[in-house]
Amino acid sequence: MKILFFGTSSFAAKVLAQLIQKDYEIAAVITRPDRSKGRHLHPQPPPVKEITVRLKPELPVLQPEKASAPEFADGLKPLEADLFIVVAYGEIIKKNLLEMPKLGCINIHASLLPKFRGAAPIQRCLMAGEKETGITIIEMSPQMDAGDILAMEALPITEEMTFGELEQKLCDLSVKLLFQTIRQFEEGVIKKTVQDHTLATFAPKLTPEEEKIDWGKPATAIHNQIRALSPTPGAWCQIKVGSESKRLKIKNAVVLKDVSGEPGAILSFGKEGWVVACGESGLRLIEVQLEGKKGMSAEECMRGIHHPVSF
Repeated sequence: MKILFFGTSSFAAKVLAQLIQKDYEIAAVITRPDRSKGRHLHPQPPPVKEITVRLKPELPVLQPEKASAPEFADGLKPLEADLFIVVAYGEIIKKNLLEMPKLGCINIHASLLPKFRGAAPIQRCLMAGEKETGITIIEMSPQMDAGDILAMEALPITEEMTFGELEQKLCDLSVKLLFQTIRQFEEGVIKKTVQDHTLATFAPKLTPEEEKIDWGKPATAIHNQIRALSPTPGAWCQIKVGSESKRLKIKNAVVLKDVSGEPGAILSFGKEGWVVACGESGLRLIEVQLEGKKGMSAEECMRGIHHPVSF
């Protein structure tokens, strides 16, 4: 079976790595163009390109501005692919591409569709305090994440699980389901289930404004925000250290239901972490990153601060 792989993110790169290591026939990899990043704005390749160059440098990597543009899409026809696999590519795949492969175009989505359709399903389910998520593989359609379901499996979410931890578990699950789905295509036994579109919910891309912590919210809501953004980009607040105001990212915390106080007030500042009052209950900060510093335990950070601290 000849495959074209479309993907960009680190999640997609991990899936691609497994396909390469299992020696599937991949005719080409399509990913987004290099983008300028960092202080010096040097062009940086997307994770999918990096993993391809490292694991199989002879594999063609194509980086169109618009994959569905006729001038690019028409160039894929001579490859005569049987299957397109799309994982966190970052562009809506249009009809001219969807109809090109012989067996169709499939997508790995990190939620139990039709819940959390959209760009940020993992972060949104954590922010919502969901107890369960999963992986769905669908046959792609012109409507976002609305195609027929080919495979699905649920995964429980623990109360302390962060985005980074959940993403890795979902990635492992997605590889398992993808191999299963490819095998069903090869054997001609693929089954399709229509989504119930009336139950659809959406997971739009996160905005920078959603990274800032509002201590007036309940501790549970802030805790969910912190773990949804950990390890990156990180939920943050402003902290006063002496006369200076600095940004403090909070990477890990636990809810303390039996404490109360003025939202944002530091209730204790000791070896077991900082306890901060929220609109309801409080949080013990476990891992933090003060502006200009590396991530560390709240206790380590506290030892390095020699001035009064307040939020």
